[in-house]
Amino acid sequence: MRRLVAIVVMLLGTGGAVTAASLSASSAATWDVYVRATETRIRGEVRSTRGFLALDFLPSAESARRAVIAGDVVVEPMNPSSIDGRPIEPASARIEHWVGAILIRGTTASRLVDELQQGPPPSEDVLRSAVLERGPDWMLVSMRLQRKAIVTAVYDTVHIVTFTRDGATRATSTSNASRIVEISGANTPQERELRPGEDRGFLWRLNAYWRYQDVAGGVIAECESISLSRDIPFVLRFVAAPIVERTARDSMTRTLVALRTNFTR
Repeated sequence: MRRLVAIVVMLLGTGGAVTAASLSASSAATWDVYVRATETRIRGEVRSTRGFLALDFLPSAESARRAVIAGDVVVEPMNPSSIDGRPIEPASARIEHWVGAILIRGTTASRLVDELQQGPPPSEDVLRSAVLERGPDWMLVSMRLQRKAIVTAVYDTVHIVTFTRDGATRATSTSNASRIVEISGANTPQERELRPGEDRGFLWRLNAYWRYQDVAGGVIAECESISLSRDIPFVLRFVAAPIVERTARDSMTRTLVALRTNFTR
């Protein structure tokens, strides 16, 4: 695996350094369409009488819910959002779309939201965080994120987080990154922000959609995450795509486990 990663890094860049990448106007516009389609689907699901979680609407709904109730961490890739059955896919970028769920014992959706409104919990991928502003059902949060895929990248980000309670047993929250800046030389005297077009393009956009539902013994916390990054060159997809996908799965798993660790009562 180390040898494969080294080959990918050499082919992406020169002398082992991954080249910079620019987000095109076309890919940014496609991202906006993708987000609108995703949020329309989510609104329909949370109002549906058929279910509440995103997992409830997948072909593996029954087995996935059983696994979560049993204490497993369930993480699945999502099919691309679509319009009239046609997948929405940017021509020169890559959208990662995942859903994951976990059972947090000894708490409720209402109590969990109360605690989350104090700020994001510690996580391996969150190097530091702070609440910049807050209101009754929203907050503005800054985070320093670390992403490890083919190479390690560090970002300073700002997120708009909103919370909605759906009665006594259900709730949702949404986190949209309003600022994402890659940091070069993080935690060294040479640390600096990279300008758009100067960064390596591993993270251009990031949204997360959470759902919380009371069940016997606790609450199911589910996260649906979508992100936009540079595309993988065609000649590298066979090698690099599995690495990127496994990294995304592992990141989702760490986020959910951190949530369970911090809020289990």
